[in-house]
Amino acid sequence: MKTIKNILIALLATITISLVSCEKMLDTEQHGIETLETFYKTDDQAEEALTTIYLYYSNSGTYYNIYFLKNLLSDDFWSGGEKRGDNANNEQLNEYTFNAEHPYLTGAFQNFYGVIYRSNLVIENVPGTTPVQQRAIAEAKVFRAFAYIDLISMWGTPPLVDHALDPSEYQQPNGDPATLWALVEADLTEAIGSNMLREKSNANDNSSYRITKQFAQALLGKALVFQGKYSEAMTPLDAVISSLKYELLPGNQYENILQYTHENNSESVFELNYLNDPQNTAFLNIYFAMTGWRTDKMNIYSTDIYKGTWGYCNPQKDLYDAFVAEEGANGLRLNHTMKTHDQLKSAGIGEVATQLYGHEGYFTWKTRKVNGEVNQGGWMDSHNNIRIMRYSEVLLLAAEAHLKGGGSQAANYVNTVRTRAGLASKGSITEEDIRLEKRLELCGEGTRFQDMLRWGIAEERLRDQTRRPFFNANGTTDWVEYNALEKSGFKNDRHWLLPFPQTELTNNPNITQNEGW
Repeated sequence: MKTIKNILIALLATITISLVSCEKMLDTEQHGIETLETFYKTDDQAEEALTTIYLYYSNSGTYYNIYFLKNLLSDDFWSGGEKRGDNANNEQLNEYTFNAEHPYLTGAFQNFYGVIYRSNLVIENVPGTTPVQQRAIAEAKVFRAFAYIDLISMWGTPPLVDHALDPSEYQQPNGDPATLWALVEADLTEAIGSNMLREKSNANDNSSYRITKQFAQALLGKALVFQGKYSEAMTPLDAVISSLKYELLPGNQYENILQYTHENNSESVFELNYLNDPQNTAFLNIYFAMTGWRTDKMNIYSTDIYKGTWGYCNPQKDLYDAFVAEEGANGLRLNHTMKTHDQLKSAGIGEVATQLYGHEGYFTWKTRKVNGEVNQGGWMDSHNNIRIMRYSEVLLLAAEAHLKGGGSQAANYVNTVRTRAGLASKGSITEEDIRLEKRLELCGEGTRFQDMLRWGIAEERLRDQTRRPFFNANGTTDWVEYNALEKSGFKNDRHWLLPFPQTELTNNPNITQNEGW
């Protein structure tokens, strides 16, 4: 004890001497430190701050959460993997047995607010005195609106955060949907009206890697459709179409529409961009590996297909049957979207070697993983861009707006999509036609779940999630019952809105949980 006491006395004496001798140094400016008062002032700083938003949304964790949340909650895919329990998180989403502590749900909610936080910093702190700074503010407003469209449509009343919060403001209450949608509309309208957002020079211009004016217009149209403001939605959606800056790829290229060989193609309205650079890997290793086929249980003969993927998102037979009913088993779009086991075998691509869990014998093709997209030097990293919105989605949103808003172009827009798919045009269009076209055209691209909620068909389509399929090498499918009906499947008393994450409720007593949770 005496020794410790002597050390403490010596330390105190040293500190006292240091404080006296260094008193004047306390006012010395630190070098290399940026604050809110010193940053965001130049064009380069505005670009750097904006880039953090792009990078944050492109981060593997952010997109991973959003991808699986949207796709496994739909009626188009089975959660798979090696066997039962291989990924319980995926199974819980797919079977509707998840709760407010689910990590993907929590992660996606926090990720959206991460985008909003970074957008708010740009909007508030960039001076906006130069064209570069004005464009940065406009793009940040689009990002903020983009995040809120998902938050509102899936959670209903997420907190309104339209500025960087002080610590005293952290515990925000539920937002009012009308006020939240008003912020989305205002952000997008102001960004479009700024005339600072980039535009493609023509449909074949693949040089734009940033948010464009047309993406902002498409998001505004989408937000208005989601609110049921159909007549208002026609204007921004028609503006994207009449700009002639986008067009559908030819039908014979549809199978490559989401492949790395066709990045920023003529119908890509917005993509998340990644580099083929071993020093700057895409950080998509887990997303990339999880969404391919279960190749360790297959014999892959094709030299093109990448063999290190894990099969956690497999097409349901119901989706395949919907394609066949509309365009036949030899449909161009169907065969460019997915392949049957027999087709894989007959084409010499591969075949099942042992039983596949969460599988009915249908393999994604539009989103197949190929060797050419693997980052050299990376571990299952893909440099393929992620398509956030395609022109076909704009056409189908516009068709819905016209059909329900009193416009005259619904059939024209739907038939444009059908013609590319090799299908005959329809003289008149119903709401069910649009719903079907959107399901087939955009399957696996993260639109189906939110559409099912707003169309009111989710309970009907997802109420029975008790069984899992097992696909055998001989082409047969076995089924195993894992859940009692009352414990799984979409429930009318709770699933129309996702639950606010338990972590948010614990940290913020001002949030009221959604009904049924």
